[in-house]
Amino acid sequence: MSDTFYRALVSRDSRFDGVFFVGVTTTGIYCRPVCTARTPHATRCVFFSTRTQAEAEGFRACFRCRPELAPGNAPVDAVPRLVDHAVRRIEQGALNGASVDALAAELGVTGRHLRRAMTDGLGVSPVELAQAARLQFAKRLLQDSTLPLADLAFAAGFQSVRRFNAAFRAHYGRAPSSLKRERGASRDVVLRLDYRPPLAWDALLGFLAFRAIPGVEAVTDGSYHRTVELDGKRGWVSVTREPARDRLIAIVSGSLLGALMPLVAKLRSLFDLDAHPAQVDAVLKRHPALKARVQKRPGLRVPGSFDGFETAVRAVLGQQISVKGATTLAGRLVHRFGRPLANAPAGLTHVFPRAAELAKATEDQVAKLGMPGARANALIGLAAAMANGLELGRGAPVEETMNRLKALPGIGEWTAQYLAMRALSWPDAFPASDLGVLKALNAKNARESSERAEAFRPWRAYATLHLWS
Repeated sequence: MSDTFYRALVSRDSRFDGVFFVGVTTTGIYCRPVCTARTPHATRCVFFSTRTQAEAEGFRACFRCRPELAPGNAPVDAVPRLVDHAVRRIEQGALNGASVDALAAELGVTGRHLRRAMTDGLGVSPVELAQAARLQFAKRLLQDSTLPLADLAFAAGFQSVRRFNAAFRAHYGRAPSSLKRERGASRDVVLRLDYRPPLAWDALLGFLAFRAIPGVEAVTDGSYHRTVELDGKRGWVSVTREPARDRLIAIVSGSLLGALMPLVAKLRSLFDLDAHPAQVDAVLKRHPALKARVQKRPGLRVPGSFDGFETAVRAVLGQQISVKGATTLAGRLVHRFGRPLANAPAGLTHVFPRAAELAKATEDQVAKLGMPGARANALIGLAAAMANGLELGRGAPVEETMNRLKALPGIGEWTAQYLAMRALSWPDAFPASDLGVLKALNAKNARESSERAEAFRPWRAYATLHLWS
């Protein structure tokens, strides 16, 4: 395996970016395989599958290629689900203001079990991983934002500037002020979101634009805008692409300062930035039904979900009516049950309603927006399930979650598969009964389309997007 990694390192193959990291024994630095620094001799290289493993061995992150910006691996990678879920929550800041025992309880295990599982699986404890995540995020903000050090430390999850300074100096061997860039007095935050090329950005924006919820989302001039409510904070974010550098740039309102870590995770999920497009395309273009489509749109992503409840509501509203009709209903729902947001760009006016708030609505209140009572009840039932613990997010157990969805009124197999694609980020989800899929595969029924889609595994969700195109 080391020989394979070294060949990828020599070629700087972008397909391996985020798949592994290389530590150089003579410098004590670790890098991404796409780093532009001179390639070290093979005898000086040590390879790691994660940043945390490299840092646990005493290597420091390269300031040129910035390993903390490397795309993550796909959710189908062989990591125990508990560990995978814990890592995602920790990288979103779950331990910034809570204990390991509290996180373990949220995941349904004891604190002792979680510590043991993470140490066995990753070689680091939850606390060590959280500290590394905070420092990596702080380093990102130091290099990409104009935030004062006090605000920056808070945004990265540190409780004081003194502790932040000490931890940063101990970890990186230099003071955080040595990296601080002064670029004006804007309180908005600039974040880089790297991805593996290619990225079919126009197709991704087109999908989101067609389904944008009025007042909550907008797509204008090649950029995506939306309102945000996270951890009790409300604001907005605008995302555009820098195609020459294989990255997206997110401009975030200063009001979201304390929620930047979970915000980054949600944006990466929404734009499917942790995908391996070369691997996906290589499998799909072997099939005659997809070859021309893949060649036309290389790097096509599965649009994910910024908020699972929002995506689920939008899916239920779209049942048996046109996309335009569902968009109109979604806008009415937001203006009736959402909360206003001032000073946002691109015509954004409201944050999407919380599940607990919609669960309190009556059938009549929801139906008056212009839908049958059965659909109104389906929305209220979905909201109640979400308020009582149903999780619709990346890392949730796929089969169990789909079964819980299908047990709710008004949600069938198609909706469950659609939400597995988008809200759960499951790459092998497949709405076999979808009319567009049936037509594209020249199949008579769901059974026949499922049989023909076997060749697309484990990337049937991506195949679906190509078939829809």
